[in-house]
Amino acid sequence: MSEGPKKSKYTATRRLALKTKLMQKATSMLAAEKEQNKREREDALTERVPPLKLSGLSAQELQELCKELSRKIDVVDDARYDLEIKVAKNEKEIQSLTQKIWEMKGSKQRTKLKRVKKSHDAMFGALTESKMASKADFKANLKTVKKEEEKKEEVTDWRKNVEAMAGMEGRKKLFNAAQ
Repeated sequence: MSEGPKKSKYTATRRLALKTKLMQKATSMLAAEKEQNKREREDALTERVPPLKLSGLSAQELQELCKELSRKIDVVDDARYDLEIKVAKNEKEIQSLTQKIWEMKGSKQRTKLKRVKKSHDAMFGALTESKMASKADFKANLKTVKKEEEKKEEVTDWRKNVEAMAGMEGRKKLFNAAQ
């Protein structure tokens, strides 16, 4: 009961025609938007900066105009430089604060909990906070284990031991010791 690939309502030629019409419309809208932005920019410039009337000015007046424009450019350039420094300083501060945030997040990571096996009585005791009863239960169930002392063999000369075990007599001793 698997469904095959869905058939498109439109044929390939119809889809291609629709795509080309969409592209043509988008291209014309983009060109119109660019033209509108250009007109808005020109309007803003003519509003803010009056057109220069250079005709009829003497050479000295032109030099004064150039000096005045140069001073204005220097003032704007200084303001731009100051703003660039402020932006760089703020970016460094943001970067250091972001680093501190990451460090704080890293230091407060929770440790992974380990699975602990407890009996039902121990868990119930922990929940009801009757610790004394659970401790007594644990101690009662413990078995005592006696430690057997290991037999320590005497350190002897190994050459004498080899001579004693040599031949049939040594094998007889080993056989008797095993029984």
